[in-house]
Amino acid sequence: MKQSKILVIDDNTAVLTTLRMVLKSSFSTVVAVADPKLIPALISKGDVDAVLLDMNFGSDRLDGQDGLFWLDRIMNRSNLENPPAVVMITAFGDINLAVQSLKKGASDFIQKPWDNNDLIAKLTEAIDKRDARAQEASAQAVKDEPEPASTLEEMEIQTIRRVLEQSDRNLSVAADKLGVSRQTLYNKMKRYGIE
Repeated sequence: MKQSKILVIDDNTAVLTTLRMVLKSSFSTVVAVADPKLIPALISKGDVDAVLLDMNFGSDRLDGQDGLFWLDRIMNRSNLENPPAVVMITAFGDINLAVQSLKKGASDFIQKPWDNNDLIAKLTEAIDKRDARAQEASAQAVKDEPEPASTLEEMEIQTIRRVLEQSDRNLSVAADKLGVSRQTLYNKMKRYGIE
C-alpha cells in the first residue's frame, strides 16, 4: 500500500463510492467528495498527493470546462510549493480534451468506465513523478544557495563572483548591478584576487 493521500472529486455518488473502494486497497488515505468547491480547502494543507478529478459537474455541461477550471485552481495555488498531481477522469472525453488537460498540468487522463489496475497505475505514476520533481527542486535550491561566509569580506567576495557570473563577466554591467563604479569593482577584484 502506497502511503499517499488521494482526493477524489466526482458529482456521481455511485462513481464516488466505487472509486473510494477501489483506491482504498492501494493508497493509505482516500478522501471522496462530490462538490468541487471544497477543493481549495481540502488541498490547502499541502498534504494531498494526487487529485482524481471528474471533468463534468452537473448535467447541463458535458464539455469538460468544469474540470479544466478546477484543474487551473489546483495547479495555480500560490500557497502550495508542490501542488498535488491531477489525473482527470470523464465519461465524455475526447483527444482534444485530454490534450487541453495535459497542457494545463494534468498528469494523465482516464475515460470511464476505467480499468482498476490502470487507474491505480496512473495515479501511482503521477505521484511518483510529482515526488521526483519536488526532490529535484529541493536539491536545486540547496545547490543554488551560496556557501555561508564567515566574514564580511568573504560575503563581499562571494557577491562579486556571483554578480560577475550573472553578468557574463561584463565589468560595467556587474558594477551597475552592485551599485559601484567600474573602477571600484576593478579595485576590489584586484584586492581579493578575483580574475
